[in-house]
This record gives sequence, C-alpha cells and structure tokens, in this order.
Amino acid sequence: MLEKNDLNVKALSAEERERLCEEIRRKIIETVTVCGGHLSSNLGVVELTVGMFFVFDFPRDKVIWDVGHQCYAYKLLSGRYEKFHTLRQKDGLSGFPKRRESVYDCYDTGHAGNSVSAAIGLAKARDLKGESGRVIAVIGDGSFNNGLIYEALNGISVLDVRVLIILNDNDMSISPTVGGTHELLGQNARDEELKKKNIALIEQYGVQYVGVVNGNDLGEVTDALRRADELLQKSSVLLHIKTKKGMGYDFCEENPMQTHGVAPNGSGAEKEYSSVFGDTMLALARKDERVVAVTAAMTDALGLRPFFNAFPERAFDVSICEENAAVLCAAMAQGGLKPYYAIYSTFLQRAFDELIHDICAQDLPVTFCIDRGGISGADGETHQGVFDLSYLSIIPNMTIAVPKDGKELADMLEFSLTYPHPLAIRYPRSAKAAFGCKRAIEAGTFEYLTDKTDADLTVLAAGERAVSLAFRLREETGVPFDIVNARFVKPIDEALLGAIRSPRILTIEDNVRMGGLGDQIDRFYLNAGKEIYNFAYYDRFIPQGDVAGLQEEYGWDLEEIRACIQKGRK
Repeated sequence: MLEKNDLNVKALSAEERERLCEEIRRKIIETVTVCGGHLSSNLGVVELTVGMFFVFDFPRDKVIWDVGHQCYAYKLLSGRYEKFHTLRQKDGLSGFPKRRESVYDCYDTGHAGNSVSAAIGLAKARDLKGESGRVIAVIGDGSFNNGLIYEALNGISVLDVRVLIILNDNDMSISPTVGGTHELLGQNARDEELKKKNIALIEQYGVQYVGVVNGNDLGEVTDALRRADELLQKSSVLLHIKTKKGMGYDFCEENPMQTHGVAPNGSGAEKEYSSVFGDTMLALARKDERVVAVTAAMTDALGLRPFFNAFPERAFDVSICEENAAVLCAAMAQGGLKPYYAIYSTFLQRAFDELIHDICAQDLPVTFCIDRGGISGADGETHQGVFDLSYLSIIPNMTIAVPKDGKELADMLEFSLTYPHPLAIRYPRSAKAAFGCKRAIEAGTFEYLTDKTDADLTVLAAGERAVSLAFRLREETGVPFDIVNARFVKPIDEALLGAIRSPRILTIEDNVRMGGLGDQIDRFYLNAGKEIYNFAYYDRFIPQGDVAGLQEEYGWDLEEIRACIQKGRK
C-alpha cells in the first residue's frame, strides 16, 4: 500500500490500516539500516501516525513534531515514499520535518520543547486570518520536562486558542526520562485517585485531559484521537498516550537507548571523544571528591554512564533542561564543588543567557565538555555544532580549549581540575589521530607540532580535524610550512603569535568564520603587514551530508587552501 502515491488512509478498513502499520515498520527498519537515523523513536509512533491520518486532514490540519525524531512514518504517508531511500543523504530527505521539503511540514524542528509554543502561534495565526483546521503538537515525555513547555501551557488560556497536544509517553528521551513531571505522568497510568488530582492540576492550564491511552493499539489510539477532536471544538486538549520505543522490532524494544540513533551500514566503529571523556572523568572523581557531573538527558551518549554507576551521588541528569543544568552548575561551583557540564554543542546554545549571567559574570569554575563540535553531518542544520567558538568567545571570563586528539582532551580535563575560571573544552565526535604532546597545557598557550623553522607560511589549526587537514596538505603539497596547534581559541597565545616571522598566516577551524579563531588572528595581526588566509564555514546554515563533503563545500575549499599554501613557492 505504501508505494501508492494517492494512498488515502481514510478509505482503508481497520484490517488494512493494521497491515499498513506493518509495512511502515518494515520500510523504516530497511531504510535506517542503510542510511542511519532515529530508529526506536520512529517505530514507537507508527499506530499514532496512521491514526492521525485517519482522523485528521493533512496538510490542511497542521502537526508539529517536537524535536522531530519521530517523523518518519509521517513522511511515508505524506507523499515521500519514493524519496525515502535518500533519508539523511546529501540533497535527500531530512531526518527532521522541513518546510522546504513538503507542504505537510508546517514547522522545522530539531531541538526539544518548542512544539506547544509553535502550535499556539500557528493556531493564533489561523484564528486571526479566519481560517480553519486543527493544530497539533506531538511531544514526548522527555521534552515535556523542558521549561518552555510550561511557558507555553501558561499562555494557552491567555491567548485564547485551541490546540491538540499529544503527549507521547514512552519513559524515554535518549536516556530514560527522569524527574517529578515523569513521576506525575506515571501516576496517571497507575493510580486512579492520583490521576484525578493530577488532571485537576493539568486542566488549570485551560486544556482538557484525555488518557491514558495505549498508543500502540491502533483501534484504541484512533478512538482517542476522535474523542480529542470532538473536545477540540470547545477547548485545547492534552491527549496522553503510552507507547513503547522500538515497538515491533525486538532488538529495539530491548535496547531503546542504543537504537535511538543508528549509524548507517558500513560506517565502521570509531573510538569517540566521549569514551575518553568518560574514562578521564572517572579518574578525576577518584582523585577529587569535589568533582560532579551534570547532563541534560544525554548520560550514555556523552560517555557518562560509568561515572553515574560509580558515583551516583555526584552525578545529575536533569532531563531536557539545559538552562536549569547551567544554573545548577553555577550554584554548585559557588558552593565549593567542581561541576562538569557535558552537552552537545548544538544544545548548549539553549543555555546562552545562563552562560553569561550565572556562570561567566560570577567567574565560576564550571567546565563545559562540549561534544559534537563542528559539522556533525547527517542530522543537518539543527545539529551542526559550528557556532560555539563564536558565541563563547564574546563572553568575558570564558576560556575556550580545543584539543587536537583524545590524549590532549584528557590533559585538558586534568588541567581543568585546578583552573579557577569558566572553561569550555570543545571536541568533535570521533577521535582518530594522535599527534603527541609538545607542550604542557597552560591557559592560552599554543604549541608547534612541527619543528619551528620560520617558514614562509605558518598554519594555525584549531582542533583535531583542522590539525589533521594541515598535516595532510603539508604532505600533499610538499610545502614545508610550520603547523601550530591553536588549542586555545580564547585567550590566544599572543607571545607565540608575536614571535612568528612567517609573512603568511593561514588559519583552519571547524566553526563559522565570524567570531572564531580566524577573526581573532586577523585582529591580532592588524596593520602588521602579514598576508592572512582564514578557512572556516560560510555565513549559512549547513544542511545534511557527509562531514568531509560539507566541510569542503561550505568553507574548507581544498583547492583554494592548496593555492594559498603554494602561493609563496618560488
């Protein structure tokens, strides 16, 4: 049935819709196995998605998928079956909702917690324009912990709108869901008396509560959607469904964390910086009882599971609440602890205000361990960690370190133990190279990775990817330029830079051009008579694709870099 371009779910019998669910699961499993992607989360919402297409009228009705990890079945049912094999590939279908991709996608998503606010905004636009149609937000219990949700709920009655909020409760985000909100939702499924009290609290926001419904029972969830649609004529509705992450695939059901994100076939296993980070954190915690670890629902992905197991009283998962985590770290540092906040680069953006006011303005010794720095690849615009060096650099009191390899990450973490100021250590996912340490870690120091020769050209490289490229080009071009590991983006090593005699300087960084290393080097050498070339990423949002291809297309033009290197040759 899926391959039909004119598939009308409303015209299918109950038995046909059950078979459709089976087809969708097979197609998702086949495709993600080849292309990679979010597997278990998508398998869990197949019945919900089919039920929504049976009850609602898309794209006249609009649905916002919070984060977007669970939109694959929706894509298959909205005319994208023939392109589904291009999932997460360059110029192919995105793994997230994208307005440019289909009229069925009404709002781009990729980060957690914004779906209810967006649904309210779309509903208000609908009402003011005199249009019709339902507006639906589908949000998981992990995202439902995010503070933005409660700001949105607080505004439903004030803004006088009607939206349907479908709470997909599967006890998981990437890691198992934790916290008081999760416990409240669990009470609704277990205890009728507590459920009544909780419903009374929820309905104070101006929504009617329906639930708890088995979201993996197609008949039950379809009936619940019909009931919610009836209630939606008078007020906003919160439909609480229970689903199983990975439903229909035994391995995913048993391993929902490991199959949240699946690598494509043939990608090969690589050692990750998160493994180095996790091992080093254990060593630091054994050495210093002040050490505590904080994460926002990313315990396993960031390499912290061994730490959580060994030091549960010093390990804190605060759910998808990045701002709360930052303030928690600030206060713990003020209280005499040594907090390490592990987070993906793209998610740290959500705590920018707290970075400024709570941590850096108080000059508190919080260490940010920023994973997935630089271009991350197939997840596209919302997940490329290419802004951090820039936005962190503008904050007073912040020190920014960029290790060249796993060993240097471990050394920087060791250095951080006694560093009395805010420190960000930023690294990509995969750890491949090992360049060896030439100079002990001190704040604001660079190091020569080649013998210092005062060559015609000096390359300043920040991070493993940039350093690896510099060595590769040195070998390919045969030009004996000097290579410097610019391992601190802030402060920069002014003493080393002032001693460079090379008339030409070339910078490489896995970050946007504006505000990063190149900008600082340009300012340092202003009016110094040096010829400077900066290679970083253009002022654009970078789409999905393979890392190397995106790097070259969006700023690391290898032919241009080679030309700059060879320009001074006689």
